[in-house]
Amino acid sequence: MESPAGAADLIGNRATVARLRAIHFWDGLRLARQRARHPGLEIDPAASRNLACARFALAPGARLRIGPGVVTERLPGRLHFHLESGAQVELGANVWLRTELGEVHLVAFEGARITVGPDSLLNACQLSAKSEVVFGRRVFIGSGSRVFDSDQHDLDDEHPEQSAPVRIGDHSWIASDTTVLKGVTIGAHCVIGTRSLVSSDIPEHTLAFGSPARPRGSVGDRTRAR
Repeated sequence: MESPAGAADLIGNRATVARLRAIHFWDGLRLARQRARHPGLEIDPAASRNLACARFALAPGARLRIGPGVVTERLPGRLHFHLESGAQVELGANVWLRTELGEVHLVAFEGARITVGPDSLLNACQLSAKSEVVFGRRVFIGSGSRVFDSDQHDLDDEHPEQSAPVRIGDHSWIASDTTVLKGVTIGAHCVIGTRSLVSSDIPEHTLAFGSPARPRGSVGDRTRAR
């Protein structure tokens, strides 16, 4: 015969399972409403339902594609997608949008494009595109880091805002509180140190840091690095 304590534990476990199933169900409905509201929103069925806690702002003609296995924490208001008219954002399989340490912002202005390759990690960071931002496979972006492909504003009346694509190669790690500026290409298997300002290209397999960031050493194969 089961003890009273064991029976209580069983009831508690069943209640927990029921509550989690209810949350899962309602998050599914919330995502369905978001897709109905934003025709350009495509979320793979295998993506996390925690995405229901994100904030979606998609202008007419914008397209946001979220691939299978994309995950985030269930923290309301921490994940933001802002896409203006004609913008495109694509998140590859198994991307982790990590919001435990802070908010993640993906902002694509009119006609701009952001592509994040599979198995990448965006950790409490900001991506802003007025032209194009492209990440390869398994790119890690540390907390507090920012990637801008534009000046963001005119310098003065005679020098208008400039934009140029940013590209970060496979298996690269951009450490925390780093800023990557317009027109920069960071090669594959690179590591950019904390609080760096990257304003020029970094060759593949390079350790770079500083303001401005400069090559300081070499980096081996990061295919299996954690």
